[in-house]
Parts: sequence; C-alpha cells; structure tokens
Amino acid sequence: MNLLFEHAVTIFMAFFAIMNPIASTAVFAGLTRNMEKHEQTKVAIKSLIITFVIILLFSVLGKSIFHLFGITLPALRIAGGILVFLVGYHMLQGNVSKLHTTQESNHSNVAVSPLAVPLLAGPGTIATAMNYSAAEGWGETSVTISVFAFLCLITFFCFIFSSKILLIIGRDGLGIVTRLMGLILAVIGVQMLIVGIDGAIYISTVN
Repeated sequence: MNLLFEHAVTIFMAFFAIMNPIASTAVFAGLTRNMEKHEQTKVAIKSLIITFVIILLFSVLGKSIFHLFGITLPALRIAGGILVFLVGYHMLQGNVSKLHTTQESNHSNVAVSPLAVPLLAGPGTIATAMNYSAAEGWGETSVTISVFAFLCLITFFCFIFSSKILLIIGRDGLGIVTRLMGLILAVIGVQMLIVGIDGAIYISTVN
C-alpha cells in the first residue's frame, strides 16, 4: 500500500508540474475571455475530456506501441526525460517552451487546440504517462490513470474559477508558480534520463 501511495504521489507531482494548472488557467482565461460563463464551462469540459482520453490511450497502449515500433523502455525514458527537462528548463527561465506552446491557433474550437493539445496533453505529458505505465503492471497503470483523472478534475475547477484565482495570485505569483513547477520538471526529467541510460547500459551488457 505504501509503495502504491508513493507511486501515486510521484505521478501526481510529475503530472501537476508538467500540466501546471495555474499557468494553464491563465491561458484558459485569455482564450475564453469573450465567452459567456456557460460557454467557458463547455470549453473546459471538452478540453479536459479530450486530454484525459489521449493520456488514457497512451497509458493503456504504451506496451503495444513499443512492440509495434520496436521501441525499448530505456529509449522512451531517455527521450521523455529530455522532453520533460526542456519544458522545465524553459519554465525556469520564465518562458513558455515551444514543446508546450500556447499560441492561439486559427482553429475556432480552442477546446481542442491549443487547450487540449498541446497545452494539457503535450509531448511531455504523453511521455510521462507512458514512462509510468509501460514498465508497470495493471495496478500501477490504474493508479496512473486515476491520478491523472483527479488532476483533470482539479484543472477543471481552476478553469471555472480562473478569474478569481488569477486575481488572488497576480502576475508575480504566477511567475513564482511557473518557475517552481519548472524546477520540479527539470529534476523529474533528469531522473527519467538517468534511469533510461542505466537501463540502456544494462541491456547492452546483457546482449
């Protein structure tokens, strides 16, 4: 039970840092500022449902994707670690990573893009989900999915109360949260990279 709890906490921190609900709330508020309250609610629900479905598919089908493309777990962890580190590095600088871009697109449906993809379900989030699901059993995979669903719920409430939240924390508070999440992400990325390199060395030694 303790191992599952620690696993859940680790996953939550990783997802929370890379999704950064507070910063995402600022983007949501900007994209939906001209909408009515009920329209904002619809956009929030649709974007988070799409986000959850994407992460669910990559979490469940992670092993199948590996077999299909001949990908090893260490390779995913190395690539995912680099992606997560880059996102965290840019956040530490107070910038928005190009991998986590939030530029308003030409699409009228902002719930799909840029909110769901790539803001919430970007490369870093997908890599993190696959990293924590690919090598684990169905129990750990279920924990990963459940934790992400809980985070989506938290993000939903952040979106709904976006105006109040941004009024409370202000621009300086948003900058502090962004940099803190960036530091956590950078550390998680390095850890994924170390584990990936260690696994790659082990595989090459065995072969």
